[in-house]
Amino acid sequence: MKSVIFICLGNICRSSLAEGVARAKAQQLNIKIRIDSAGTSRYHNGEAPCPLSIQLAKKHGIDISHQRSQHTSEFDLNSYDKVIALDESNKRDLLAMGVNQVQKLGDFGFEGADVADLYYYPEKAEQVYAMVEKAVEKILTQL
Repeated sequence: MKSVIFICLGNICRSSLAEGVARAKAQQLNIKIRIDSAGTSRYHNGEAPCPLSIQLAKKHGIDISHQRSQHTSEFDLNSYDKVIALDESNKRDLLAMGVNQVQKLGDFGFEGADVADLYYYPEKAEQVYAMVEKAVEKILTQL
């Protein structure tokens, strides 16, 4: 089975949203795939996604409220077909951890752009959702 993991700093905003969108899209497209998300920090381990990400996903018909933040150490990242960092800082961290093949979500239709962190830029919520949705669909169809 193919697999993808989405990585950001705390796994409560962007990567949790990407996981939820990917699960919904995979179901919609009838694609069997393992989908996970994690954070490079332990700041929010075990926490639910941030209220804005939950609200944003719900607005688009996706429930991510059951997800909980996980740290990258809980996964064998090199076993995934795609390891997707949400920004350049996350990508650098993953490469420093020895992850072999890391791509940014922005590499899938957004010229390598970073995904704005909703924790700091809540006003960019709809822009973030649109970027995540479009990129996730490209990622899933490439697997």
